[in-house]
Amino acid sequence: MATLYINRSDIQLTLESQTLRIEQNGTLKNRVPLKLIERLVIQHNITLDTGLLLKLAENNATVLILSPRHSRRVALMLGPAHNQAAIRLAQACQVSDAAQCQPMAQQLVISKIKRQQRLLKQALTQRADARKPLLDGINHLQTILDRLAQTTPDHATLRGHEGAAARAYFQAYAALMPPSFGFTGRNRRPPRDPINAGLSLAYTLLHSDAVRAAHMAGLDPMLGFYHRPSFGRESLASDLIEPLRPHVDAWLWEQIRSRHLRIEHFHHDGQACLLGKAGRDTFFAAWEQHAKHHRRWLRIQSAALAKYWRAQGTPLLADPDDEEE
Repeated sequence: MATLYINRSDIQLTLESQTLRIEQNGTLKNRVPLKLIERLVIQHNITLDTGLLLKLAENNATVLILSPRHSRRVALMLGPAHNQAAIRLAQACQVSDAAQCQPMAQQLVISKIKRQQRLLKQALTQRADARKPLLDGINHLQTILDRLAQTTPDHATLRGHEGAAARAYFQAYAALMPPSFGFTGRNRRPPRDPINAGLSLAYTLLHSDAVRAAHMAGLDPMLGFYHRPSFGRESLASDLIEPLRPHVDAWLWEQIRSRHLRIEHFHHDGQACLLGKAGRDTFFAAWEQHAKHHRRWLRIQSAALAKYWRAQGTPLLADPDDEEE
C-alpha cells in the first residue's frame, strides 16, 4: 500500500474501473490501481469526482487535504468506522477517569522526553562545535526526568514539565541548524522560519496517520488520556504522536544536514514561511520513506489501547524504538 501525493494544480482525478486516473490539463499522466492506495494527500487546487471519493472510502483509504499555501490540514476523510462500538464506549469511560489516565499520561511524557534527550546525545557525537548547548539541553531534560521519577504530578503540573522540557530541547536543537535558517525555537500558526515550516508539515502528516490508526482500531480519535478532550481536537491522535515527535525532529535535521532540503526551497509571505513546490516534492518523497516505521508503531499502539480499554489491563505503550524494522 502507498501514499499518493498531489502537489500541482490543473490536475483531474477520476475513477476508471478499479483505477485512479490522473490527468493534467486533459492529458493522461498516470493510472494507479485503487488497491495500492492507502492514503491520498492533496495540496493544491484540483478536480476530482465523487465516485472516486466513494471508492476510496470503501477501500478504507484516507484522503488528506492540506492548505495549498500554509500546509495546514483542511479536511481528512476516513473510511467506514470500526463496527465494534464497545471499544469506543470503554474508551470513553476510561478517559473520563483522571486516576486511570494519570499513569498513562506520565509514562507518555517520560517517553517523549527520553526520546528528546536521546536525539541530543546522538547529535553530540556528531557536532562537537555545539557541545555546550547540547549538554545544557541534555542536563535540563535529565533534571525533569528525575523529578518525574520521584513524584506523581497532577495533570497541570505534568503539562508544565512537558512544556519546560520542550523549551530546553528546542533551544538545544536550534544549535544544530544553520544560522541562515533563522531557527531559534518552536513557533507556529504561521511558522516563521524554514525549520518550523518543515516541522509543522511533518507533524500534520504524522497526526493524520495517528487519526487513521485510531479510527481503524475502533477508537475515537477525539478522546485522549493526556490531551484532554477539547472542541475540534483529535486528542487521542495528539497523545499517540508525542513519543514520535523526536523521531520527526531527527528526520528533519537529517534532511537539512544532507541538503535534501535547502534554504532556497522556502520563501516568506508576510510573517509566514512557506515550502515551495520543489521543496514539497523533495519533502514528500523523503517523508514517505521515513513514515513506514511510525505508521506500523501507530497501528500496534492503537490496537493495544483498544484491547486495554476493553479489558482494563496494562496499556502496553511500547517504546517506538523497540518496533524498528
